[in-house]
Amino acid sequence: MQITIAAQGALRGEVRLPGDKSISHRAALIGALAEGKTEIKGFLPGKDCLATLACLRQLGVTIKQEGTTVVVQGVGLRGLREPETVLDCGNSGTTARLLCGILAGQSFFSILTGDDSLRQRPMGRVIKPLMEMGAKVHGRRGGDLLPLAITGGRLQSLSYQTPVASAQLKSAVLLAGLFAKGKTVVTEPELSRDHTERMLAAFGAKIITAGNSVTLEGQPSLVGRRIQIPGDISSAAYFIVGATITPGSELFIPNVGINPTRTGILDVLQMMGAKIKIENMRVVNSEPLADLYVQSSELRGVEFGGELIPRLIDEIPIIAVAALFAHGRTVIKDAAELRLKETDRLAAITEEFAQLGAKIIPTADGLIIDGRQQLKGGIAYSRGDHRIAMSLAIAALRAQNPVIIEDANCVEISYPQFWATINNLQKVN
Repeated sequence: MQITIAAQGALRGEVRLPGDKSISHRAALIGALAEGKTEIKGFLPGKDCLATLACLRQLGVTIKQEGTTVVVQGVGLRGLREPETVLDCGNSGTTARLLCGILAGQSFFSILTGDDSLRQRPMGRVIKPLMEMGAKVHGRRGGDLLPLAITGGRLQSLSYQTPVASAQLKSAVLLAGLFAKGKTVVTEPELSRDHTERMLAAFGAKIITAGNSVTLEGQPSLVGRRIQIPGDISSAAYFIVGATITPGSELFIPNVGINPTRTGILDVLQMMGAKIKIENMRVVNSEPLADLYVQSSELRGVEFGGELIPRLIDEIPIIAVAALFAHGRTVIKDAAELRLKETDRLAAITEEFAQLGAKIIPTADGLIIDGRQQLKGGIAYSRGDHRIAMSLAIAALRAQNPVIIEDANCVEISYPQFWATINNLQKVN
């Protein structure tokens, strides 16, 4: 699908966000391992999360879905059954990596695969600790690439130091730890997003966080419950940046998840001078959320990296858009992990924005962007990456000429209503 966007002035109105993608995955997966019914409201019906539901159904879990409401009939820790065919995770790294943790603790054989993109993304970091716990895993390139064949079994608890801050790695080990006797401990160099820990606690697991370490007591009794998914801050980020860089803009974005492991985008934008008000803060199902008011702003360049990166790793493409229109230079460091996403995002940002006239300098682990640039418009390719597609769309709001985005339908992975939402604020052809 090809989309054309032309700048047509200020963004004004209210943005209703889709449910948080990370939390939607975890609610379904942990709900399946609980005893009894779990009702999930605000579930994200994007392709990635639907891949998780499809895999759970193949594992014997009864799931009913009506729009954004999903009801999962939990089967307990030992109730999953051996799938009759290969589990297809589509484009979803979260589905594949978290399922690896769950399948490591099962007494049956299973095979995981994915689309062309996912089959090129590394799995070895996840597989290593699972094999140390007792799972048998075979796959391409020594188990680093899908398809993966997993024979689960009786797992041993583990104390594991992760080589990088990764929520998917941490989550896979913790989910495997559900099936092991004793305490499983995961320690990260920096704290990654903690949705899994919060969700496990909400379902009744005994879990303790101290600094960058998480300790889980194995073989808990998880109980189904009602879950309300907050709005996805990663989806909000596009419209927050769109409003700040477009003169005269003013947006209201209610019910946004503001988990502190995910709000790096707000921290950086406020460092840049963005006018963002955070109001009506509350906690629902162990997750904090709030309403955001955003106005157009005079942004300034900043430099950031280190422990901030895990808190905004998915938002770096849209932060690059903000940097293009800020005063001064923005330097992003310590973000080499972006080269291992749906595409090499550092290369994608540099090369696809260049098609619109932007000058972005890539480094081994980040980007250097001088601000106050004028984009001329043109044709750019999403590379099948939903975050690149949506970032290009927001940049188009400030381009001199229309921007054509090729393979724009990839946004269905995380934000199926993105084009409809932006159409309410700016005309999309």
